[in-house]
Amino acid sequence: MDQRARGRTRTVLRVIAVPRLHVVTDDLVLGRTDFLPVARALLEAGGDALALHVRGPRTDGRTIYELVHELVTREQSGGHVFVNDRVDVALTAGAAGIHLGQRSLSVAGTRALVGSTACVGISVHDAREARAASQDGADYAFVGTLHATPSHEGHGGRGPELLTEVAELANGLLLLGIGGVTPERVPPVLRAGGHGVAVIRGVWGASDPVRAVGEYLSVLEGRPSSTGDSN
Repeated sequence: MDQRARGRTRTVLRVIAVPRLHVVTDDLVLGRTDFLPVARALLEAGGDALALHVRGPRTDGRTIYELVHELVTREQSGGHVFVNDRVDVALTAGAAGIHLGQRSLSVAGTRALVGSTACVGISVHDAREARAASQDGADYAFVGTLHATPSHEGHGGRGPELLTEVAELANGLLLLGIGGVTPERVPPVLRAGGHGVAVIRGVWGASDPVRAVGEYLSVLEGRPSSTGDSN
């Protein structure tokens, strides 16, 4: 093992408040030539209200580590870097949080590795999974799919009503709606009990990702849009 990497294997993830806007990547996004500069701009624009999730199911671990390590050095400028699934990368690169799927290491198992102060989230699809996540010590959960999206072909959206159902058994777990949530669809998510939202194409598919982040945060924080319109 590289000595520099060895020195980082005991990095303790910081305690943070769960951001209200979570911007998630996929393999195509990670492969973009402009990924790092755009990601840095998003972190700076979002500040403490934004979590950038580095997620790449088919991207090799070394690449994910290198990208996360590069981004973590910019966290002082704002935003928080999370890693999806790869607990090892989150620890060694010093990410602010870890997000799990239903087929990932369990929340309890992750807690045993990262400690009680780390920010740990998980994706859930129903009230039963949310209750289990809460009992296991998760800080937040992505709830979806709310609306049909290309990334979840064959899965029709269940709308904000799913959040309402999940909230009944979530025992105070912070819930974030995911799946086709545009800025216009944020208010129903909040009314249904959501703490915030998680998006992929809503930001990465926009012609101006930084502006898109501003649009989402304007709605989430109940402030006038800085762009003057809702497009």
